[in-house]
Amino acid sequence: MEEWLRRENKLKASVNPLDRLWPEYESLGDRETTGLLVACAGLRLSGYESAGAGPSAGLVPDQRQSRLLDRTLELAGEGDARAVFTTLLERWLRTHVRQITTTPQQLAELMAEVAALNHSAPVHSVLDPACGTGTLLAAAGRWWSGASDSVLRFLGQDSDPVLVNLASARLLVDGFAEKDLSNLSLVADDTLRRAAHAGTPADVVLCNPPANERDWGHSELATDPRWVYGQPPRTESELAWVQHAVAALAPGGVAVLVLPPAVAARRAGRRIRAGLLRAGVLRAVIALPPGAAPPYGVGLHLWVLRAGSVAEESDGSPAELTLVDTTYAMPPGAAEKTGIDWASVTAQVKNVLSGTKTPGSVSVPVVDLLDEQVDLTPARHIPKTRAATIVDLRRFWSRFDNHLSELRHAAGVLSELAPAEQDEAVPLIGIGELERAGALEIRAGQGLPEALVRRGERQEGEARVLTGPLIEQPQLWLPASAVARGQQDGSLTVTASQDIVVSALARAFDVQVDTDAPSVLGPQLSALRVNPAVLDPWFLAGCLRAPANARRAGTHASTTSRIDVRRLQVPRLPLEEQRRYGEIHRKITVFERELQDMKKVGAELGRSLGDLLAAGQLRRA
Repeated sequence: MEEWLRRENKLKASVNPLDRLWPEYESLGDRETTGLLVACAGLRLSGYESAGAGPSAGLVPDQRQSRLLDRTLELAGEGDARAVFTTLLERWLRTHVRQITTTPQQLAELMAEVAALNHSAPVHSVLDPACGTGTLLAAAGRWWSGASDSVLRFLGQDSDPVLVNLASARLLVDGFAEKDLSNLSLVADDTLRRAAHAGTPADVVLCNPPANERDWGHSELATDPRWVYGQPPRTESELAWVQHAVAALAPGGVAVLVLPPAVAARRAGRRIRAGLLRAGVLRAVIALPPGAAPPYGVGLHLWVLRAGSVAEESDGSPAELTLVDTTYAMPPGAAEKTGIDWASVTAQVKNVLSGTKTPGSVSVPVVDLLDEQVDLTPARHIPKTRAATIVDLRRFWSRFDNHLSELRHAAGVLSELAPAEQDEAVPLIGIGELERAGALEIRAGQGLPEALVRRGERQEGEARVLTGPLIEQPQLWLPASAVARGQQDGSLTVTASQDIVVSALARAFDVQVDTDAPSVLGPQLSALRVNPAVLDPWFLAGCLRAPANARRAGTHASTTSRIDVRRLQVPRLPLEEQRRYGEIHRKITVFERELQDMKKVGAELGRSLGDLLAAGQLRRA
């Protein structure tokens, strides 16, 4: 078929062989079967399975699966075996993104660097007690493998056998395993209930443990010797993971954990936090910007812990806790709009942990933290400097004035409009009828390749991603290659300039003309593409978003009712009259946008003025 398409000049882009291969993997079975087959592919690509040395992937391939693995090997023989396995793993993770939480690569690299800054001695072993697919162990391998004469040992555990096998395959493909696999020990079991490496202290622990667990073994582990700093309450599973990590460290070892921000302040955990501080185990708490890792709307924390050596015990515990807020120089919501500047975040953390005083950080005496709350949230202890507040104030006043000027201009035009005096009703026509007449085309949004969706500033060739309500959309992007593939195979809905985007959920109904096309639409959205010789898109959008129109077209089935786009109606008007109304709708759109933006900037102004007022630093210019 491809050859025929190529001869007929109908195939615009070359087909990646993996694009043909992956659907065959997906068709073989459920999540577990497909994941184990990807792990088998990794073992074969690494050469260990063919040598009879690799760990069992828990799957005995049948004839069909064996043929698919052989084809995978042939494909890798033509290129990079690591790239083939990485692509298969990414496709599998993308398919099951709602079931599996992974640590982003940039965060994994930052955690390894933080551990290195706190562990000056050679690192011989690294443990991840919730290893998942091995992202953190692979980051550790890139940082420490080959850094000393001894071989780096990888220790890992996870309750999901499929993830453990994928992590093993990843480390093998990356070349971190010895020929006899003596430096690799990854186990599938419940870590808190049955720690597989309890007798093997690790120099470094890197971990992104599961959060908000209730069934983590609270009753069964009531007398566990790991709870040196107090038995974790049932609601504080994260503090169980913290103490497990500390117990797993060799003397002088360092642990870096990703934790929800609530762990630093919840009342139920204050006794354990106080115990970690008094013992000098907790060395630093680093607040990350929202969007650093799932859940992306929350600013997670990194806790840096260090097991005391004999020398440190004789000298006494550290008298201070280092607190770092990497969101310090960013206004609220900036990470959502512009993405995380990982280079700046890493530089700030590196400077602070290296002993350089940096804005957005503070060293707080432990005795000052041992109050009734033992609140370790960095933002509560890092005051914003007067200079930073003044800069914010000037920037916000400038933005406020710009929005006010645009708002006055739009209001001046709109205030001159008045209702028409004629009582004669204008005939209406439904969107469904316009579609049948060929005046417009309706295209529904589709599921997105979430693993490829990126937050941050738009890079060249990327397309904007719209996923729900059109108001307050986060800045999401898809790479040009993914958009091209999606357009080619019809798996993505991509807009063109002047397409009308409709959010059809009744509780978030909205209509906008897409002036930033191309945009990729998620399943809650639809695109209307009009024939410009018949319809003006701005006129159509203005009529469709009228609340009365939406009420008539709603299904009213439940609280999740949708608007039936085809039941929406617009007046029958000549094209010139449509364009006149379309220009009015443009002005209404500008008026609403500037009003919203001015509201946000006004709130920022209020906060900046409040900070100065509370510091007694306000006076007339």
